[in-house]
Amino acid sequence: MTNLLGASEVRELANKLDLKPTKKLGQNFVVDANTCRKIVKLAEVGNKDIALEIGPGLGSLTLALLESAKQVVAVEIDDRLAKQLPLTSSEHGFFDKQLITLNQDAMVLKKLSVEPNVLVANLPYNISVPVLLNTLEHFPSITRGVVMVQSEVAHRLAAKPDNKDYGSPTVKANWWSSLHLAGSVGRSVFWPVPNVDSSLVRFDRHEPLGSESERRATFAVIDEAFAKRRKMMRSALSQLFGGKAEEYLNNAGVDPTIRGEALSVEQFHEIGKQLIKHNLTK
Repeated sequence: MTNLLGASEVRELANKLDLKPTKKLGQNFVVDANTCRKIVKLAEVGNKDIALEIGPGLGSLTLALLESAKQVVAVEIDDRLAKQLPLTSSEHGFFDKQLITLNQDAMVLKKLSVEPNVLVANLPYNISVPVLLNTLEHFPSITRGVVMVQSEVAHRLAAKPDNKDYGSPTVKANWWSSLHLAGSVGRSVFWPVPNVDSSLVRFDRHEPLGSESERRATFAVIDEAFAKRRKMMRSALSQLFGGKAEEYLNNAGVDPTIRGEALSVEQFHEIGKQLIKHNLTK
């Protein structure tokens, strides 16, 4: 096993790059090698896997991935970090071809030159949900993954219907995958120490529930339902369904007096199909 980055080396790298971690980019770097190896193990990364890492930062998790994976694709928005990462990898004994570093914004990433099959990432708190949904949508080759996110977000992503944490991000992620909590991470493993707790979420992909047009229609229903989550579905969807929400909900086999937070993604899908059937998609 190689030596991974420790707290002192992370700080040295930051000083070398004149890097002051910013809240805007959600830069809290992992300084504990055991945590990094634990995440890689939870994602079951092996020597045939191509791993996608989003927001590698100074490379703590990247090095742990390189120990196990065939190849790692690291997407980093900060150009200083993106330039340093291959150097850090090389200094720790890894071959250049093992690591592909892209200086890009993961929020809008839609194509890669290789097909990763596992996602492992310490996602910045402020963009974790859109980045995960974008990855699930545009990279069907990814079959599983483990993401480290703010605990509050983790509980939302893994929530089941009829739970206060259940919301739009949960239902949308469930279109492509099943998700569950995979552990918590102490604040002390980060530098700088964040003022929020972090947790790990494991996801496993399944076939999308329907076609792309059905997904768009279903997501439109989800957005309306959770924008008015205290309202019954017949009221929340009245505008979307042109005043016929009760009739179309009945057609979808959904109780019109139920609230969105009680519905599974499969039920939202049935409602979305009604939107298409009656030509109400935008």
